[in-house]
Amino acid sequence: MANENTEHTLFSIAAEAQPVALPRHAGGRREPFPRFGAAQRRAAEVVADPALPLETDVVPDVASRERLYRRTLALADAVAAAGAAVLAIAVLGGFGLTPGFLLIAPAIVLVAKTQGLYDRDELVIHKSTLSEFPRLLNLATLFALLLWLARHYVVVGNPGTAYLLALWLLLIATLTASRASARTLAARFSAPERCLLVGSPIVQRRLAAKLDGQQHAELAGALTFEQVVRDPHCLRRTAALVGAHRVVLAHSEHSDAEETMDVVRCAMASGLSVSLLPNSIGAVGSSVAFDDLGGMPLLGVPRFGLSRSSRTIKRSFDLIGAGISLIFAAPVLAVAAVAIKRESPGPVLFRQTRVGREGQHFTMLKLRTMVDDAERMKADLLERNEANGLFKIEDDPRITRVGRLLRKTSLDELPQLFNVLHGDMSLVGPRPLVLDEDKRVTGYDRRRLHLTPGMTGRWQTLGSARIPLSEMVKIDYLYVANWSLWADLKIMLETVAFVVRRRGL
Repeated sequence: MANENTEHTLFSIAAEAQPVALPRHAGGRREPFPRFGAAQRRAAEVVADPALPLETDVVPDVASRERLYRRTLALADAVAAAGAAVLAIAVLGGFGLTPGFLLIAPAIVLVAKTQGLYDRDELVIHKSTLSEFPRLLNLATLFALLLWLARHYVVVGNPGTAYLLALWLLLIATLTASRASARTLAARFSAPERCLLVGSPIVQRRLAAKLDGQQHAELAGALTFEQVVRDPHCLRRTAALVGAHRVVLAHSEHSDAEETMDVVRCAMASGLSVSLLPNSIGAVGSSVAFDDLGGMPLLGVPRFGLSRSSRTIKRSFDLIGAGISLIFAAPVLAVAAVAIKRESPGPVLFRQTRVGREGQHFTMLKLRTMVDDAERMKADLLERNEANGLFKIEDDPRITRVGRLLRKTSLDELPQLFNVLHGDMSLVGPRPLVLDEDKRVTGYDRRRLHLTPGMTGRWQTLGSARIPLSEMVKIDYLYVANWSLWADLKIMLETVAFVVRRRGL
Protein backbone atom coordinates (compact mmCIF):
# COMPACT_ATOMS: atom_id res chain seq x y z
CA MET A 1 0.00 0.00 0.00
CA ALA A 2 1.40 3.40 -0.89
CA ASN A 3 2.04 5.65 2.10
CA GLU A 4 -0.05 8.73 2.90
CA ASN A 5 2.36 11.18 1.26
CA THR A 6 2.43 9.14 -1.96
CA GLU A 7 -1.35 8.93 -2.10
CA HIS A 8 -1.70 12.66 -1.44
CA THR A 9 0.77 13.48 -4.23
CA LEU A 10 -0.91 11.10 -6.66
CA PHE A 11 -4.43 12.42 -6.34
CA SER A 12 -3.70 16.09 -5.78
CA ILE A 13 -1.92 16.06 -9.14
CA ALA A 14 -4.77 14.07 -10.68
CA ALA A 15 -7.26 16.69 -9.52
CA GLU A 16 -5.27 19.23 -11.53
CA ALA A 17 -5.59 17.00 -14.62
CA GLN A 18 -1.90 16.10 -14.68
CA PRO A 19 -0.71 12.58 -15.58
CA VAL A 20 0.49 10.70 -12.53
CA ALA A 21 2.90 7.85 -11.81
CA LEU A 22 3.57 6.00 -8.58
CA PRO A 23 7.05 5.93 -6.96
CA ARG A 24 8.74 2.79 -5.65
CA HIS A 25 6.83 1.01 -2.89
CA ALA A 26 8.35 0.58 0.56
CA GLY A 27 8.08 -3.20 0.23
CA GLY A 28 10.63 -3.30 -2.56
CA ARG A 29 8.31 -3.61 -5.59
CA ARG A 30 9.87 -2.24 -8.72
CA GLU A 31 9.00 1.33 -9.71
CA PRO A 32 5.89 1.21 -11.95
CA PHE A 33 7.12 4.08 -14.14
CA PRO A 34 10.93 4.49 -14.41
CA ARG A 35 12.50 7.97 -14.45
CA PHE A 36 9.54 9.43 -12.57
CA GLY A 37 10.95 12.96 -12.36
CA ALA A 38 11.74 13.11 -16.09
CA ALA A 39 8.29 11.82 -16.93
CA GLN A 40 6.65 14.52 -14.82
CA ARG A 41 8.70 17.21 -16.53
CA ARG A 42 7.69 15.80 -19.91
CA ALA A 43 4.05 15.78 -18.75
CA ALA A 44 4.23 19.43 -17.81
CA GLU A 45 5.55 20.27 -21.28
CA VAL A 46 2.71 18.41 -23.01
CA VAL A 47 0.04 20.02 -20.82
CA ALA A 48 1.53 23.42 -21.56
CA ASP A 49 1.67 22.69 -25.30
CA PRO A 50 -1.01 20.15 -26.38
CA ALA A 51 0.25 20.28 -29.99
CA LEU A 52 3.65 18.95 -28.97
CA PRO A 53 4.21 15.56 -30.71
CA LEU A 54 4.84 12.48 -28.62
CA GLU A 55 7.86 10.23 -29.12
CA THR A 56 6.01 7.08 -28.01
CA ASP A 57 2.95 5.22 -29.10
CA VAL A 58 0.94 3.07 -26.69
CA VAL A 59 -0.77 0.83 -29.24
CA PRO A 60 2.02 -1.59 -30.29
CA ASP A 61 2.82 -2.52 -26.67
CA VAL A 62 -0.84 -3.23 -25.90
CA ALA A 63 -1.25 -5.29 -29.08
CA SER A 64 1.86 -7.36 -28.33
CA ARG A 65 0.58 -8.15 -24.81
CA GLU A 66 -2.72 -9.37 -26.20
CA ARG A 67 -1.06 -11.46 -28.92
CA LEU A 68 1.09 -13.12 -26.27
CA TYR A 69 -1.95 -14.15 -24.23
CA ARG A 70 -3.99 -15.27 -27.26
CA ARG A 71 -1.23 -17.36 -28.79
CA THR A 72 -0.24 -18.91 -25.47
CA LEU A 73 -3.85 -19.89 -24.79
CA ALA A 74 -4.25 -21.30 -28.31
CA LEU A 75 -1.13 -23.42 -27.86
CA ALA A 76 -2.41 -24.57 -24.46
CA ASP A 77 -5.77 -25.61 -25.95
CA ALA A 78 -4.08 -27.54 -28.77
CA VAL A 79 -1.81 -29.42 -26.35
CA ALA A 80 -4.71 -30.10 -23.96
CA ALA A 81 -6.99 -31.52 -26.68
CA ALA A 82 -4.28 -33.70 -28.21
CA GLY A 83 -3.18 -34.94 -24.80
CA ALA A 84 -6.74 -35.75 -23.68
CA ALA A 85 -7.39 -37.69 -26.89
CA VAL A 86 -4.18 -39.72 -26.53
CA LEU A 87 -4.90 -40.53 -22.87
CA ALA A 88 -8.55 -41.46 -23.39
CA ILE A 89 -8.20 -43.42 -26.63
CA ALA A 90 -4.66 -44.68 -26.97
CA VAL A 91 -3.57 -45.14 -23.35
CA LEU A 92 -6.80 -46.08 -21.57
CA GLY A 93 -8.48 -47.76 -24.56
CA GLY A 94 -5.47 -49.20 -26.32
CA PHE A 95 -6.78 -48.11 -29.74
CA GLY A 96 -4.57 -46.88 -32.56
CA LEU A 97 -4.72 -43.37 -34.04
CA THR A 98 -4.99 -42.44 -37.74
CA PRO A 99 -3.31 -39.43 -39.41
CA GLY A 100 -6.63 -37.62 -38.89
CA PHE A 101 -5.51 -37.22 -35.28
CA LEU A 102 -3.34 -34.32 -36.43
CA LEU A 103 -6.49 -32.26 -37.07
CA ILE A 104 -7.49 -32.33 -33.41
CA ALA A 105 -5.19 -29.47 -32.39
CA PRO A 106 -6.31 -26.93 -35.04
CA ALA A 107 -9.94 -28.02 -34.61
CA ILE A 108 -10.02 -27.23 -30.88
CA VAL A 109 -8.46 -23.81 -31.55
CA LEU A 110 -11.12 -23.06 -34.17
CA VAL A 111 -13.99 -24.10 -31.89
CA ALA A 112 -12.57 -22.12 -28.99
CA LYS A 113 -12.18 -19.05 -31.19
CA THR A 114 -15.81 -19.18 -32.34
CA GLN A 115 -16.83 -19.24 -28.67
CA GLY A 116 -14.76 -16.13 -27.88
CA LEU A 117 -12.33 -17.89 -25.56
CA TYR A 118 -9.31 -15.96 -26.87
CA ASP A 119 -10.89 -12.54 -26.59
CA ARG A 120 -11.76 -12.34 -22.90
CA ASP A 121 -8.29 -11.74 -21.47
CA GLU A 122 -7.93 -8.37 -23.17
CA LEU A 123 -11.18 -7.27 -21.52
CA VAL A 124 -10.28 -7.93 -17.89
CA ILE A 125 -7.54 -7.00 -15.45
CA HIS A 126 -7.89 -10.10 -13.30
CA LYS A 127 -7.25 -12.93 -15.77
CA SER A 128 -8.72 -15.96 -14.03
CA THR A 129 -9.14 -19.43 -15.56
CA LEU A 130 -11.73 -20.36 -12.94
CA SER A 131 -13.89 -17.41 -14.02
CA GLU A 132 -14.26 -18.95 -17.49
CA PHE A 133 -14.77 -22.52 -16.28
CA PRO A 134 -18.44 -22.69 -17.42
CA ARG A 135 -17.33 -21.77 -20.93
CA LEU A 136 -14.53 -24.34 -20.81
CA LEU A 137 -17.11 -26.92 -19.78
CA ASN A 138 -19.17 -26.03 -22.85
CA LEU A 139 -16.06 -26.22 -25.03
CA ALA A 140 -15.09 -29.64 -23.68
CA THR A 141 -18.63 -30.97 -24.15
CA LEU A 142 -18.97 -29.69 -27.71
CA PHE A 143 -15.52 -30.84 -28.79
CA ALA A 144 -15.89 -34.28 -27.22
CA LEU A 145 -19.12 -34.81 -29.13
CA LEU A 146 -17.59 -33.59 -32.40
CA LEU A 147 -14.57 -35.83 -31.93
CA TRP A 148 -16.81 -38.78 -31.12
CA LEU A 149 -18.85 -38.26 -34.27
CA ALA A 150 -15.64 -38.24 -36.29
CA ARG A 151 -13.98 -41.10 -34.38
CA HIS A 152 -13.87 -43.40 -37.42
CA TYR A 153 -11.56 -40.88 -39.11
CA VAL A 154 -9.33 -40.56 -36.04
CA VAL A 155 -9.32 -43.92 -34.25
CA VAL A 156 -8.36 -47.38 -35.49
CA GLY A 157 -11.14 -49.46 -33.96
CA ASN A 158 -14.50 -48.73 -32.37
CA PRO A 159 -14.19 -47.38 -28.79
CA GLY A 160 -17.27 -47.58 -26.55
CA THR A 161 -19.16 -44.83 -24.77
CA ALA A 162 -17.00 -45.24 -21.66
CA TYR A 163 -14.11 -43.73 -23.58
CA LEU A 164 -16.32 -40.80 -24.61
CA LEU A 165 -16.91 -40.08 -20.92
CA ALA A 166 -13.19 -40.41 -20.24
CA LEU A 167 -12.40 -38.07 -23.12
CA TRP A 168 -14.88 -35.48 -21.83
CA LEU A 169 -13.51 -35.56 -18.26
CA LEU A 170 -9.92 -35.41 -19.48
CA LEU A 171 -10.72 -32.47 -21.76
CA ILE A 172 -12.19 -30.52 -18.84
CA ALA A 173 -9.14 -31.25 -16.69
CA THR A 174 -6.48 -30.62 -19.34
CA LEU A 175 -8.09 -27.46 -20.73
CA THR A 176 -8.41 -25.95 -17.25
CA ALA A 177 -4.87 -26.89 -16.20
CA SER A 178 -3.20 -25.90 -19.47
CA ARG A 179 -4.98 -22.55 -19.63
CA ALA A 180 -4.05 -21.72 -16.04
CA SER A 181 -0.42 -22.57 -16.81
CA ALA A 182 -0.52 -20.56 -20.04
CA ARG A 183 -1.75 -17.44 -18.25
CA THR A 184 0.93 -17.81 -15.59
CA LEU A 185 3.57 -18.15 -18.29
CA ALA A 186 2.25 -15.18 -20.29
CA ALA A 187 2.15 -13.01 -17.17
CA ARG A 188 5.75 -13.92 -16.37
CA PHE A 189 6.97 -12.81 -19.80
CA SER A 190 4.97 -9.57 -19.91
CA ALA A 191 5.17 -6.42 -17.82
CA PRO A 192 2.44 -5.68 -15.26
CA GLU A 193 -0.63 -4.15 -16.86
CA ARG A 194 -0.53 -0.39 -16.28
CA CYS A 195 -3.90 1.28 -15.69
CA LEU A 196 -4.79 4.91 -16.32
CA LEU A 197 -7.85 5.93 -14.30
CA VAL A 198 -10.35 8.54 -15.44
CA GLY A 199 -12.67 9.39 -12.58
CA SER A 200 -13.26 11.23 -9.32
CA PRO A 201 -10.59 11.39 -6.56
CA ILE A 202 -12.71 9.16 -4.30
CA VAL A 203 -12.86 6.37 -6.89
CA GLN A 204 -9.18 6.89 -7.64
CA ARG A 205 -8.24 6.18 -4.02
CA ARG A 206 -10.36 3.01 -3.98
CA LEU A 207 -8.84 1.74 -7.23
CA ALA A 208 -5.30 2.56 -6.06
CA ALA A 209 -5.89 0.45 -2.94
CA LYS A 210 -7.28 -2.46 -4.99
CA LEU A 211 -4.47 -2.40 -7.55
CA ASP A 212 -1.85 -2.26 -4.82
CA GLY A 213 -2.62 -5.89 -3.99
CA GLN A 214 -2.49 -7.10 -7.59
CA GLN A 215 0.61 -8.90 -8.78
CA HIS A 216 0.14 -8.28 -12.52
CA ALA A 217 -1.50 -4.83 -12.56
CA GLU A 218 -0.64 -1.38 -11.25
CA LEU A 219 -1.95 2.17 -11.34
CA ALA A 220 0.09 4.22 -13.81
CA GLY A 221 -1.75 7.52 -13.52
CA ALA A 222 -5.04 9.32 -13.12
CA LEU A 223 -7.10 12.03 -14.79
CA THR A 224 -10.42 13.59 -13.88
CA PHE A 225 -13.47 12.78 -15.98
CA GLU A 226 -14.17 16.48 -16.55
CA GLN A 227 -10.66 17.15 -17.84
CA VAL A 228 -11.04 14.49 -20.55
CA VAL A 229 -14.42 15.94 -21.53
CA ARG A 230 -12.79 19.36 -22.01
CA ASP A 231 -9.82 18.00 -23.96
CA PRO A 232 -10.30 14.47 -25.41
CA HIS A 233 -6.76 14.43 -26.84
CA CYS A 234 -5.21 14.57 -23.37
CA LEU A 235 -6.20 10.94 -22.74
CA ARG A 236 -3.91 9.52 -25.42
CA ARG A 237 -1.11 11.97 -24.58
CA THR A 238 -1.23 11.01 -20.92
CA ALA A 239 -1.46 7.29 -21.71
CA ALA A 240 1.68 7.51 -23.82
CA LEU A 241 3.51 9.46 -21.14
CA VAL A 242 2.83 6.97 -18.35
CA GLY A 243 3.07 3.88 -20.56
CA ALA A 244 -0.53 2.80 -19.95
CA HIS A 245 -2.05 -0.43 -21.28
CA ARG A 246 -5.61 0.07 -20.04
CA VAL A 247 -7.99 2.94 -19.36
CA VAL A 248 -10.39 2.54 -16.43
CA LEU A 249 -13.39 4.88 -16.71
CA ALA A 250 -15.54 5.87 -13.74
CA HIS A 251 -18.67 7.78 -14.78
CA SER A 252 -18.99 11.30 -13.39
CA GLU A 253 -22.22 12.11 -11.55
CA HIS A 254 -22.19 15.55 -13.12
CA SER A 255 -21.92 14.32 -16.73
CA ASP A 256 -24.77 13.24 -18.95
CA ALA A 257 -24.95 10.16 -21.16
CA GLU A 258 -23.60 11.98 -24.24
CA GLU A 259 -20.48 13.09 -22.37
CA THR A 260 -19.99 9.56 -21.05
CA MET A 261 -20.26 8.14 -24.59
CA ASP A 262 -17.74 10.69 -25.86
CA VAL A 263 -15.21 9.72 -23.19
CA VAL A 264 -15.77 6.00 -23.85
CA ARG A 265 -15.26 6.52 -27.58
CA CYS A 266 -12.14 8.54 -26.90
CA ALA A 267 -10.72 5.72 -24.77
CA MET A 268 -11.63 3.05 -27.35
CA ALA A 269 -10.14 5.13 -30.17
CA SER A 270 -6.83 5.31 -28.27
CA GLY A 271 -6.11 1.65 -28.99
CA LEU A 272 -5.88 0.83 -25.28
CA SER A 273 -7.88 -1.79 -23.42
CA VAL A 274 -10.88 -0.23 -21.67
CA SER A 275 -12.68 -1.08 -18.42
CA LEU A 276 -15.76 0.66 -17.05
CA LEU A 277 -17.28 0.89 -13.65
CA PRO A 278 -20.79 -0.64 -14.05
CA ASN A 279 -22.74 2.62 -14.14
CA SER A 280 -21.18 3.38 -17.55
CA ILE A 281 -22.45 0.25 -19.35
CA GLY A 282 -25.11 2.08 -21.35
CA ALA A 283 -22.50 3.79 -23.51
CA VAL A 284 -20.94 0.62 -24.94
CA GLY A 285 -23.64 -2.01 -25.38
CA SER A 286 -23.74 -5.53 -24.00
CA SER A 287 -20.48 -7.21 -25.10
CA VAL A 288 -18.53 -6.63 -21.93
CA ALA A 289 -16.72 -8.94 -19.53
CA PHE A 290 -17.26 -8.70 -15.80
CA ASP A 291 -14.11 -8.35 -13.75
CA ASP A 292 -13.69 -8.62 -9.97
CA LEU A 293 -10.81 -6.59 -8.59
CA GLY A 294 -10.72 -7.44 -4.90
CA GLY A 295 -14.46 -6.97 -4.57
CA MET A 296 -14.67 -3.90 -6.84
CA PRO A 297 -16.65 -4.77 -10.01
CA LEU A 298 -15.28 -3.61 -13.35
CA LEU A 299 -16.50 -4.10 -16.90
CA GLY A 300 -14.00 -4.90 -19.63
CA VAL A 301 -14.93 -3.26 -22.94
CA PRO A 302 -13.81 -4.90 -26.21
CA ARG A 303 -11.36 -2.81 -28.18
CA PHE A 304 -13.10 -1.17 -31.09
CA GLY A 305 -12.94 -3.24 -34.28
CA LEU A 306 -12.12 -6.84 -35.14
CA SER A 307 -8.93 -8.81 -34.67
CA ARG A 308 -7.30 -10.49 -37.67
CA SER A 309 -8.77 -13.89 -36.79
CA SER A 310 -12.26 -12.41 -36.31
CA ARG A 311 -12.04 -10.69 -39.70
CA THR A 312 -11.01 -14.00 -41.26
CA ILE A 313 -13.97 -15.81 -39.69
CA LYS A 314 -16.40 -13.09 -40.74
CA ARG A 315 -15.08 -13.07 -44.30
CA SER A 316 -15.25 -16.86 -44.54
CA PHE A 317 -18.81 -16.76 -43.29
CA ASP A 318 -19.63 -14.15 -45.95
CA LEU A 319 -18.12 -16.18 -48.78
CA ILE A 320 -19.85 -19.41 -47.79
CA GLY A 321 -23.18 -17.74 -47.12
CA ALA A 322 -23.16 -15.62 -50.29
CA GLY A 323 -22.08 -18.55 -52.47
CA ILE A 324 -24.81 -20.87 -51.22
CA SER A 325 -27.41 -18.09 -51.39
CA LEU A 326 -26.58 -17.29 -55.01
CA ILE A 327 -27.12 -20.91 -56.03
CA PHE A 328 -30.68 -20.81 -54.71
CA ALA A 329 -31.27 -17.21 -55.81
CA ALA A 330 -30.25 -17.70 -59.46
CA PRO A 331 -33.74 -18.75 -60.69
CA VAL A 332 -35.37 -15.88 -58.80
CA LEU A 333 -32.93 -13.39 -60.29
CA ALA A 334 -33.61 -14.68 -63.79
CA VAL A 335 -37.41 -14.34 -63.41
CA ALA A 336 -37.07 -10.89 -61.83
CA ALA A 337 -34.82 -9.71 -64.68
CA VAL A 338 -37.38 -10.71 -67.30
CA ALA A 339 -40.21 -9.00 -65.36
CA ILE A 340 -38.23 -5.77 -64.98
CA LYS A 341 -37.38 -5.57 -68.70
CA ARG A 342 -40.98 -6.29 -69.73
CA GLU A 343 -42.49 -3.54 -67.55
CA SER A 344 -40.20 -0.57 -68.23
CA PRO A 345 -37.19 0.32 -70.39
CA GLY A 346 -33.77 0.52 -68.80
CA PRO A 347 -31.15 -1.77 -67.26
CA VAL A 348 -32.05 -4.68 -64.99
CA LEU A 349 -29.53 -3.67 -62.37
CA PHE A 350 -29.46 -0.36 -60.51
CA ARG A 351 -25.94 0.81 -59.70
CA GLN A 352 -25.23 3.38 -57.04
CA THR A 353 -22.03 4.66 -55.42
CA ARG A 354 -21.93 3.95 -51.69
CA VAL A 355 -19.34 4.53 -48.98
CA GLY A 356 -17.70 1.32 -47.81
CA ARG A 357 -15.07 0.21 -45.35
CA GLU A 358 -12.60 2.92 -44.28
CA GLY A 359 -14.48 5.42 -46.47
CA GLN A 360 -13.72 3.70 -49.78
CA HIS A 361 -16.35 4.16 -52.48
CA PHE A 362 -17.85 1.17 -54.27
CA THR A 363 -20.71 0.44 -56.67
CA MET A 364 -23.62 -1.29 -54.95
CA LEU A 365 -25.91 -3.48 -57.08
CA LYS A 366 -29.68 -3.82 -56.74
CA LEU A 367 -32.48 -4.94 -59.01
CA ARG A 368 -34.00 -1.84 -60.55
CA THR A 369 -37.30 -1.04 -58.85
CA MET A 370 -37.87 2.48 -60.22
CA VAL A 371 -38.26 4.12 -63.58
CA ASP A 372 -35.01 4.73 -65.42
CA ASP A 373 -34.85 8.50 -64.70
CA ALA A 374 -35.65 8.21 -60.97
CA GLU A 375 -32.58 10.16 -59.82
CA ARG A 376 -33.55 13.17 -61.93
CA MET A 377 -37.01 13.15 -60.32
CA LYS A 378 -35.62 13.14 -56.76
CA ALA A 379 -35.23 16.91 -56.52
CA ASP A 380 -38.95 17.43 -57.16
CA LEU A 381 -39.87 15.04 -54.32
CA LEU A 382 -37.65 16.35 -51.52
CA GLU A 383 -40.54 18.06 -49.74
CA ARG A 384 -42.27 14.66 -49.36
CA ASN A 385 -39.28 13.05 -47.62
CA GLU A 386 -40.37 11.17 -44.47
CA ALA A 387 -36.98 10.30 -42.95
CA ASN A 388 -34.53 12.42 -40.99
CA GLY A 389 -31.18 12.54 -42.79
CA LEU A 390 -32.20 9.86 -45.32
CA PHE A 391 -34.45 10.03 -48.39
CA LYS A 392 -37.49 7.76 -47.89
CA ILE A 393 -41.05 8.09 -49.26
CA GLU A 394 -43.61 5.41 -48.46
CA ASP A 395 -45.64 5.82 -51.65
CA ASP A 396 -42.80 6.83 -53.96
CA PRO A 397 -44.29 7.49 -57.43
CA ARG A 398 -41.03 6.47 -59.10
CA ILE A 399 -41.42 2.81 -58.06
CA THR A 400 -42.78 0.43 -60.69
CA ARG A 401 -45.32 -2.33 -59.99
CA VAL A 402 -42.69 -5.05 -60.25
CA GLY A 403 -40.36 -2.90 -58.20
CA ARG A 404 -42.92 -2.54 -55.42
CA LEU A 405 -43.19 -6.32 -55.16
CA LEU A 406 -39.42 -6.72 -55.18
CA ARG A 407 -39.03 -4.16 -52.42
CA LYS A 408 -41.78 -5.60 -50.28
CA THR A 409 -40.10 -9.01 -50.38
CA SER A 410 -36.56 -7.53 -50.27
CA LEU A 411 -35.69 -9.49 -53.43
CA ASP A 412 -34.24 -6.33 -54.95
CA GLU A 413 -31.29 -6.75 -52.55
CA LEU A 414 -30.21 -10.13 -53.96
CA PRO A 415 -27.61 -8.75 -56.44
CA GLN A 416 -25.70 -7.44 -53.43
CA LEU A 417 -24.57 -11.03 -52.95
CA PHE A 418 -22.13 -10.31 -55.80
CA ASN A 419 -20.87 -7.32 -53.78
CA VAL A 420 -20.33 -9.67 -50.87
CA LEU A 421 -18.33 -12.12 -52.98
CA HIS A 422 -16.26 -9.25 -54.34
CA GLY A 423 -15.53 -8.01 -50.82
CA ASP A 424 -17.27 -4.63 -51.07
CA MET A 425 -20.02 -5.72 -48.69
CA SER A 426 -20.70 -8.24 -45.94
CA LEU A 427 -23.84 -10.24 -45.21
CA VAL A 428 -24.24 -8.30 -41.96
CA GLY A 429 -22.73 -4.92 -41.17
CA PRO A 430 -23.26 -1.17 -40.95
CA ARG A 431 -25.62 0.38 -43.48
CA PRO A 432 -23.85 1.47 -46.70
CA LEU A 433 -24.65 5.17 -47.03
CA VAL A 434 -24.78 7.24 -50.19
CA LEU A 435 -22.27 10.07 -50.49
CA ASP A 436 -24.50 12.94 -49.29
CA GLU A 437 -25.67 10.92 -46.27
CA ASP A 438 -22.12 9.94 -45.38
CA LYS A 439 -21.05 13.60 -45.30
CA ARG A 440 -23.44 14.14 -42.39
CA VAL A 441 -21.63 11.56 -40.26
CA THR A 442 -18.86 13.20 -38.24
CA GLY A 443 -16.61 12.60 -35.25
CA TYR A 444 -16.42 9.22 -33.55
CA ASP A 445 -19.51 8.06 -35.48
CA ARG A 446 -17.31 7.70 -38.56
CA ARG A 447 -15.61 4.74 -36.91
CA ARG A 448 -18.65 2.75 -38.03
CA LEU A 449 -16.69 2.49 -41.30
CA HIS A 450 -14.17 0.19 -39.60
CA LEU A 451 -16.31 -2.75 -40.78
CA THR A 452 -17.44 -3.60 -44.29
CA PRO A 453 -21.05 -2.44 -44.80
CA GLY A 454 -23.70 -5.14 -44.81
CA MET A 455 -26.69 -6.29 -46.80
CA THR A 456 -28.54 -6.21 -43.50
CA GLY A 457 -27.90 -5.10 -39.95
CA ARG A 458 -29.55 -3.86 -36.80
CA TRP A 459 -30.68 -0.80 -38.74
CA GLN A 460 -32.68 -3.11 -41.03
CA THR A 461 -34.37 -5.17 -38.32
CA LEU A 462 -35.36 -2.02 -36.43
CA GLY A 463 -36.91 -0.50 -39.55
CA SER A 464 -34.39 1.61 -41.44
CA ALA A 465 -36.95 4.09 -42.76
CA ARG A 466 -38.14 4.90 -39.26
CA ILE A 467 -34.73 5.56 -37.65
CA PRO A 468 -33.08 9.00 -37.96
CA LEU A 469 -29.58 9.04 -39.41
CA SER A 470 -28.09 10.24 -36.11
CA GLU A 471 -29.47 7.18 -34.29
CA MET A 472 -28.62 4.81 -37.13
CA VAL A 473 -24.91 5.63 -37.06
CA LYS A 474 -24.83 5.05 -33.29
CA ILE A 475 -26.50 1.65 -33.82
CA ASP A 476 -23.82 0.87 -36.41
CA TYR A 477 -21.09 2.05 -34.01
CA LEU A 478 -22.32 -0.29 -31.26
CA TYR A 479 -22.55 -3.16 -33.75
CA VAL A 480 -18.90 -2.71 -34.72
CA ALA A 481 -17.85 -2.40 -31.07
CA ASN A 482 -19.75 -5.54 -30.03
CA TRP A 483 -19.34 -7.83 -33.06
CA SER A 484 -19.59 -11.60 -32.74
CA LEU A 485 -20.44 -14.38 -35.18
CA TRP A 486 -23.52 -15.23 -33.13
CA ALA A 487 -24.65 -11.60 -33.38
CA ASP A 488 -24.44 -11.85 -37.18
CA LEU A 489 -26.46 -15.08 -37.22
CA LYS A 490 -29.05 -13.55 -34.90
CA ILE A 491 -29.41 -10.45 -37.08
CA MET A 492 -29.86 -12.60 -40.20
CA LEU A 493 -32.61 -14.59 -38.50
CA GLU A 494 -34.27 -11.36 -37.37
CA THR A 495 -34.04 -10.04 -40.93
CA VAL A 496 -35.84 -13.10 -42.29
CA ALA A 497 -38.60 -12.63 -39.71
CA PHE A 498 -38.77 -8.92 -40.57
CA VAL A 499 -39.21 -9.64 -44.29
CA VAL A 500 -41.80 -12.34 -43.64
CA ARG A 501 -43.84 -9.83 -41.63
CA ARG A 502 -43.54 -7.50 -44.66
CA ARG A 503 -42.85 -4.45 -42.58
CA GLY A 504 -40.21 -3.09 -44.93
CA LEU A 505 -40.93 -0.22 -47.30
